[in-house]
Amino acid sequence: MSATGLILGIETSCDETAAAVVQRGAEILSNAVSSQIAVHSPYGGVVPELASREHLRNILPVVREALAEAGVTYANIDAVAVTEGPGLAGALLVGISFAKSLAFALGKPLIAVNHLEGHIHAVLLEEAKRPEEPRREQEAGPTLALVVSGGHTHLDLAEFSEGAGTWTYRNVGRTVDDAAGEAFDKVAKLLGLGYPGGPWIDALAPHGNPEAVQFSFSQIKAKVHRRGEPGALDPTEAIYFSFSGIKTAMLRHTQVHEMGASIEARRAALAGLPDPRPADAAPLCDQRTLDLIASFQRSVVDDLRRKTFRAAEMFGAERVIVSGGVAANRELRVRFTAEAAERHLPIAFPSLALATDNAAMIAAAAWPKFVAGEFARDGLTAEPSLKLGS
Repeated sequence: MSATGLILGIETSCDETAAAVVQRGAEILSNAVSSQIAVHSPYGGVVPELASREHLRNILPVVREALAEAGVTYANIDAVAVTEGPGLAGALLVGISFAKSLAFALGKPLIAVNHLEGHIHAVLLEEAKRPEEPRREQEAGPTLALVVSGGHTHLDLAEFSEGAGTWTYRNVGRTVDDAAGEAFDKVAKLLGLGYPGGPWIDALAPHGNPEAVQFSFSQIKAKVHRRGEPGALDPTEAIYFSFSGIKTAMLRHTQVHEMGASIEARRAALAGLPDPRPADAAPLCDQRTLDLIASFQRSVVDDLRRKTFRAAEMFGAERVIVSGGVAANRELRVRFTAEAAERHLPIAFPSLALATDNAAMIAAAAWPKFVAGEFARDGLTAEPSLKLGS
């Protein structure tokens, strides 16, 4: 067993260059993040080539910042953990290449972490920081984890094995097209709002009527020709999400109601501001637009809520955790918490700082692997479509 228990985590799966030092999977000593929002904002989404370039520029300064903030040196680190996937291939390779080189130079173990597992451990990490509360991994029943972000909408059953000292995962739900966070980004762009779209939609929705526009989500079923593919979910025992349809419905609504001119006027007005914020957009939105925003958010949140708790019932989950960037959405937290209370089902969310991509969650997820001696293979490389569990 390590004398210090210090793991240096590195995360570069998308557009955040992050490094953190976490002790024994429980105590965050540092959590440095370099955001690329300003780089990608003009495009309304992440440009992979630009993301890779920014990671190359930022990786060393961010790692140095994390070490300095933690008050440790490379020599104090017991292992280096890095995101293996899923994510953008070029972005992942920057972090993996750096982590492999660093681990080799230091003679330290290298630990590969699934990004989705990291999001789950963002919640477990904060529970571990509260020793007065019983540790949830000692519970016999499974945890249902919803990871919902710009690139992912997944439902996974997570169970802790006391004998092995590690977590196992089983995927029981996912999106068949767009992730929920991507829908927020695309709709915000459609309506002339800023990037990333989630905070803009979240800030403006309370000013509208969520019942003004009715959106429906059709029943999603696995296509017959996909059922036998490797990694395909059993269509009788899976939950499917789809958010491409609501994006199309939003576009059609703006066309039918001739909202194009007002959208372009709003887009131009915000583009003329040096640092536009959601508060700047509120006076630029008429009531029809605010009602549309509120209705969109309510529909997406309710679809996530209904299917998550249906899965919890189907699979006998003893609690629910929700993580990922969309887990920062205020309406989602309120409605999920209310549903969980009605079902007498414990629910947990990460703090806002750990909801979005960060390296503390990667270092925390690496700790059980370090204890179990689960180190990365020599040929570790980026896995953009990496799955979590079985």
